[in-house]
Amino acid sequence: MTVSAKAAFPWILRCGWKGLCPRCGKGRMFRSWLKVVDKCEACGLDYRFASPDDGPAFFSLCIVVFPLTFVVVWVQVAFDPPLWIHLFTSLPLMVLGSLLPLRPIKGWLVASQYVNRAREAGTERLWNRLDGRAAGSDLFEG
Repeated sequence: MTVSAKAAFPWILRCGWKGLCPRCGKGRMFRSWLKVVDKCEACGLDYRFASPDDGPAFFSLCIVVFPLTFVVVWVQVAFDPPLWIHLFTSLPLMVLGSLLPLRPIKGWLVASQYVNRAREAGTERLWNRLDGRAAGSDLFEG
């Protein structure tokens, strides 16, 4: 499936959030919580290109955990609750707040890598194989 530039962002969000293949939108992207499948069962997309590395953890920390830290500190300063209150409220909130967004964020990053054809220098042959093109063709031709 070819995605227009205008529809790329919603497509990336949809595929990432639902864990769907960024090429066909039907196959599963994940085999377990954060483990990406080797190939799409629907269209055969090879996921060797996917390398979100530490991106999901970074975004989870910046978007969720960092603001939650300010809330926890504010609660401590404003109300001075005992430590056990933090163990039963703040700690689970921080753990869940950092773990739950990991999968959709990783899905968004993998889908974004595919749709935007993000690549490292020297990986043209791999991209050409994944996209079914000849070895010398350029992926970014008009």
